[in-house]
Amino acid sequence: MAIRKIGLVTRTYRHVNRYRQILTVLVKYGFDEIVDSLKIGQYVEIGLQLISRGHREHVESLTRAQRVRMVLEELGPTFIKLGQVLSTRPDLIPVEFVTELEKLQHTVPPFPFAEAKEIVEAELQRPLDRVFEQFDEKPLAAASIGQVHRATLRDGDDVVVKVQRPGIRAVIDVDLEILFHLATLIERHIEGAELHKPTRIVDEFSRVIDQELDYTIEAKHLEHFAAQFINDPTIYVPKVYRDATTHRVLTMEYIEGVRPSDLGQMAQRGLDRKRVAARGAELILKQIFAHGFFHADPHPGNMFILPSDVICYLDFGMMGRLDRRSREDFADLVHGVGAHDPARATTALLRLTEHNDDVEPDRRRLERDITEIIDLYSATHLGEVDLSKLLQRLMELVQRHRLRIPADLVMMLKAMTTVEGVGRMLDPDFDMVAAARPHVMKVKLDRMRPQRLLSDMQESGAEMLQLAREIPGGVRDLLQQAKRGHLRIGFEHRGLERMIETHEKITNRIAFAIVVAALIVGSSLIVLSNLPPTWYEIPVIGLGGFLAAGLMGFWLLVSIMRHGRM
Repeated sequence: MAIRKIGLVTRTYRHVNRYRQILTVLVKYGFDEIVDSLKIGQYVEIGLQLISRGHREHVESLTRAQRVRMVLEELGPTFIKLGQVLSTRPDLIPVEFVTELEKLQHTVPPFPFAEAKEIVEAELQRPLDRVFEQFDEKPLAAASIGQVHRATLRDGDDVVVKVQRPGIRAVIDVDLEILFHLATLIERHIEGAELHKPTRIVDEFSRVIDQELDYTIEAKHLEHFAAQFINDPTIYVPKVYRDATTHRVLTMEYIEGVRPSDLGQMAQRGLDRKRVAARGAELILKQIFAHGFFHADPHPGNMFILPSDVICYLDFGMMGRLDRRSREDFADLVHGVGAHDPARATTALLRLTEHNDDVEPDRRRLERDITEIIDLYSATHLGEVDLSKLLQRLMELVQRHRLRIPADLVMMLKAMTTVEGVGRMLDPDFDMVAAARPHVMKVKLDRMRPQRLLSDMQESGAEMLQLAREIPGGVRDLLQQAKRGHLRIGFEHRGLERMIETHEKITNRIAFAIVVAALIVGSSLIVLSNLPPTWYEIPVIGLGGFLAAGLMGFWLLVSIMRHGRM
């Protein structure tokens, strides 16, 4: 989804109502200092400066994380989805915010069946009864983006139909444009915010939500996932009905099973909890290390347990991908920690992460911190290692060293910790670290296979040959530009924006003060000249000039005091 940037007055006025609502909710929950620091009044119309701050909730007893969650819930689908995405990014936000954002509820009241029927018929270009033998008017579930109805196809197959909310894309488009504008202001005005690149987060979030708004992408995910496990009897993947699926309607097989969290039902149906826990771990590890395409949100609400302890995933809207290099780097990191080799672990972590070009990470300090983590777990039995706490410490280390982890890698870590939590709920003796060990070793051993070594050598040789071909031409171009006097070297100044902004403010205030002084002097001359018309023998024009100068001077004084700088 391409985000159109807000900047022009015409575009800003189109978003005025939603912008006012967002700022009002921020102020309502005690985030007015953020609104002030972003200097919104300089970039949007004057009307937004008049937001009332008198009707705030009593939020003094709530934590900052709780208030953030309440803001997102009140602002609706786009912001709820943003909070859910951020809850999977412990590398970007503190752990207390992650915990709180995981509580975000995306269930909302359903929209009327008449609207759902209209959307389905418009998308499938056929009357409802021509496609479905039976279609339940009451939805099974309703969420912020769509709702799900149970139905029966004309051939008798039981299905569920996911229908997108009417007008939801237009609402999300406006919200994304406003979010991008706010992210730009955050990078410009809040010190240290540029490290996490808020505009980049919004771009990434836009890509995620764009995929969720296109149900044909979820259908492709489902088919790709099914192909990976076509001969695996431990997993069942629902069938997708392509002839009844479009961008806004998804029709897939109806599945009936037991949620992993319903331990009573599992016992009643004779399902083996330990076996399910082991299979769940094996499946997610296969997805990550063998296929590189994995279910990114395998929580108990997104899966069923079928007879014979078969696992069935349900929602394929959020999937992750890891290329071969990332899988190998992660295996090196895990092996480095397990082998008590901080140097190798540090090298792998630096390959996995990103950092700002102008801030080189301190490798020695990073290696020392990794050594502390290794020492912390060196005396711990493998089965006693809590993977979620280990990854939490790793995320804190990444934040401390101002590094960034790619989104898909964070989704992978989140998926592994989610499966570990489900596994320990089913089996208190479940050991995710032990389950992962053979997969990590397989990745490392595969790298040493003769076919792989030969392939890597051929690939490197081809790249070196291509580089050798390009170097003479590049050098020739440089020499020709230098000979013609067209060779230019560009310099980029960074960090001057605040100084330029301060100078502009100073210049504006000086000019404003000069205008006020000129009004006072001019008005004084008019008063002394006794030019008619007069009021109580005082020239009206001069009196008006004094009044205007007084108002302008008072406005300038209030502006200076408001920003705390006299």
